[in-house]
Amino acid sequence: MVLRCCKENKTSVLEQVRNGKIDVVALSSTNLVDDIILAMHTNGLLDCLSKGITDKRRHNTTVPYNVIWASAIAAKMKVHSSLTDIPYAISDHRVLAKLGYSLYDDSGGLGHSLMTEGSIRFLIGKYNTGDLISGYNNTLQHYIMKKMDMVPDIHILDCTDLEVNFDNQNYEGSGLSYSKRTKDGSQTKARGYKLAALRGLVKDSGIIEEIRFGSINTHDLTLSKDMILTSPILKTGDILINDRGFLSRNVINYLKINRKIDIYVPLRTNMQAYNIAVQIAKEGNSWSQNPKYENQKIALVTDLGNYWQPEEREFDIPDVALNGCVIWYENTDSYAVIVTTDLSKSAKNIINTYCLRPEIEEDYRQIKDFWRIEDFKSTKANLIAFHIVCVLLGYLFFQLYTLLPDGERYCGKSLPVLLKRYQAKIQGFIVIYIGCEFGIFTFMEIVKLYSESTIKTKMILEQAISRIGVEIV
Repeated sequence: MVLRCCKENKTSVLEQVRNGKIDVVALSSTNLVDDIILAMHTNGLLDCLSKGITDKRRHNTTVPYNVIWASAIAAKMKVHSSLTDIPYAISDHRVLAKLGYSLYDDSGGLGHSLMTEGSIRFLIGKYNTGDLISGYNNTLQHYIMKKMDMVPDIHILDCTDLEVNFDNQNYEGSGLSYSKRTKDGSQTKARGYKLAALRGLVKDSGIIEEIRFGSINTHDLTLSKDMILTSPILKTGDILINDRGFLSRNVINYLKINRKIDIYVPLRTNMQAYNIAVQIAKEGNSWSQNPKYENQKIALVTDLGNYWQPEEREFDIPDVALNGCVIWYENTDSYAVIVTTDLSKSAKNIINTYCLRPEIEEDYRQIKDFWRIEDFKSTKANLIAFHIVCVLLGYLFFQLYTLLPDGERYCGKSLPVLLKRYQAKIQGFIVIYIGCEFGIFTFMEIVKLYSESTIKTKMILEQAISRIGVEIV
């Protein structure tokens, strides 16, 4: 199967149709996803894909690499999980015309997809999981974020489980977890993977800046540790918000001393620093109202650093000072403690900053519930990674679109939900593919072409166009 790139050449296609030759016909229609892809192209972001993800092809490199990725990402944005959906992902003549290219597999004829599953599998087969994950990170950090002039200074770190069929042992690189907690507090078994992500806050939205990928049984800190210690996204003066899964005195010390990054993280109830903080807050009895929630009081407690020592000292650096915000849940008479390395912050400042953390949980909820990131159609690790990266890039494109004037009205909404309500409109254009070229024609042009054609050509036109539900006679 040969992946062929079709270039727009209306004059040539018109002449070939008159000679009785047509390969594939498609009907042009509007779609919000196509609007987004067009906006990404207009802003130069599709070119970032070609620069950030290495093109490993040894031949047929005339196929524009960014067109292949744009089609794959558009398919995920339309919540189409199968590889066979990729060729049909972009249907708007405006986008095809702007890109100047479309995709076609010359092993098929009329009624076949423009690119077969075998073709895309062959292409993805040249990449391993690491290539795809690092390709995402490289594209974001060195190209897209620079292109959009994005320099977030608040980042949220979290992990999420990506589950597969527990009874299927064929998922490459998957692991088993025997301590996954359900909503009722019970434990169950799970098979699958784990995704670690850094989310950067940008205006009223946010973007997933960097990711790591591993088996589900990998500890959160183990999977993400190298990322937070070395990520070029984190810079002097930044804030990193964690949850309890990333508690490490060594990492906190390193980030504060070596990278000048301030940490916000909640303590576990069995820690000495937690118990001391609650005791001091009770004795001081200087509570103020939690600005975020009713029936909660907060109090600032200082100098908690000495009550949290690392189990083993990993770096030859001293322990940094910590202050904490104690939260008193009046309804249940229970407490929580959030500590930070930024000693200039008040209790209100600490709680306001830490309350940004659920935003990454909302990201995970959307990419699972609406974007179907766990809907893997293959058990091969590289195809799973390809699916994950395309979903995340699609999610990114939508987030970026909401920052542009044309997409501002969609900010805070979910793309898959919007698509369900979106009224697609059939446009007055038909796309005809012949060999390595395609042309975009209005209905009137098709009618005129039909009227001027020979009987044989008319029959071919009728047969081709009837397959898309359109009659010209």
